[in-house]
Amino acid sequence: MFWFLPLSMLLMAGSCETCGPIENTDINKVTDVDGNTYKTVTIGSQVWMAENLKTTKFNDRTDIPNSNNSKDWSSLASPGYCWFNNDAASNKITYGALYNWYTIGTGKVCPSGWHVPSSTEWINLITYLGGENGAGGKLKEIGTVNWISPNSSTTNETGFTALPGGYRDLNGTYFNFKSVGYWWSSTESFTNYASILILYNNAGNISRSDYIKQSGLSVRCIKD
Repeated sequence: MFWFLPLSMLLMAGSCETCGPIENTDINKVTDVDGNTYKTVTIGSQVWMAENLKTTKFNDRTDIPNSNNSKDWSSLASPGYCWFNNDAASNKITYGALYNWYTIGTGKVCPSGWHVPSSTEWINLITYLGGENGAGGKLKEIGTVNWISPNSSTTNETGFTALPGGYRDLNGTYFNFKSVGYWWSSTESFTNYASILILYNNAGNISRSDYIKQSGLSVRCIKD
């Protein structure tokens, strides 16, 4: 007679209490190396995080440097992150971190099996949602709890639940919290610039632009 251990016991037997958080993915969630778990959503043929990234480590478990000082931030030409107004307690869980593009350029900021979307992948999302004029409203979280009023033309019918983390400029100053969301792409547009996506509290449209790489913007990851 053969005896089989329950799956839960097998998993416990293979666990490691000292290994730290392990990246896991299933159809509804993904977990980064910090142990932050994110909801995911399928839109067309793409699978996206439904929350802004908040990891403080690369997927190889090395630290992403934190830069609160404005002077230090403005001089960075290497990876760095911050929390809006340097206030992790208030802003981390809902809005995630703001990363400069040098963090994106490492290719290691998203959990393994995921990546920062290219400009083309953002365009494919916009096209699937009917174009720039209405795509924003289909991506934004409904209501004025996390967006300031008016949060116009919003349905969040995709479940993407876009949230406006604002941005940090080249000089280290913070702007547009809760009114505008900015997300990096992995695509460089000029030597010191990369393509980004922008959503607004007062409109249902979506914009694409180019921002200087020292800027601090939000990140959404897409599945490989």
